[in-house]
Amino acid sequence: MEKHRCGWCKGDALYEKYHDEEWGVPLKDDDRLFEFLILETFQAGLSWITILRKRENFRQAFDHFDYKKIAKYGESKIESLLQDAGIIRNKLKIRATVTNAQAYIDVQKEFGSFSNYIWEFVNGRPIKNNHRDYKNAPAHTPLSDTISKDLKKRGFKFVGSTVIYAHMQATGMVNDHEINCFRYNEV
Repeated sequence: MEKHRCGWCKGDALYEKYHDEEWGVPLKDDDRLFEFLILETFQAGLSWITILRKRENFRQAFDHFDYKKIAKYGESKIESLLQDAGIIRNKLKIRATVTNAQAYIDVQKEFGSFSNYIWEFVNGRPIKNNHRDYKNAPAHTPLSDTISKDLKKRGFKFVGSTVIYAHMQATGMVNDHEINCFRYNEV
């Protein structure tokens, strides 16, 4: 008997693997949280499957998502990224990634970790929603609005409320699996 999955991932093996193993799992590791922040930033205006298909290219291009290295990128590295056909070559998003790495480090200094900072918005526990159909999940919420505003105040770029809500879903801050999805009660 086949497992029931959220409708958004059906029919693509890469999407299903991501759904089954990563999406919605509470994530508190700073390195991985930064990876998802980069990927969500580049996803803005594009489909998530496009980003997933380029994920390994992003990993190579951005030094395995090492925010300490990315924070020090200069113009020559930015120019080389703009020539890398394996990633999304958007100058504003590439520059935002460098800026966000610098702001990420500042947040870590203030809160001990980015995880401490971001998870405090949900009191350290995922919000469990009750959607029968993934199409009923919101694109943003008042909470993602609040987080977005706070991140922008701290110097982050490309962190609009929709990007932040997608980040919250991906990193398990909210459980937006459909209630009949096999992952709903597992995460």
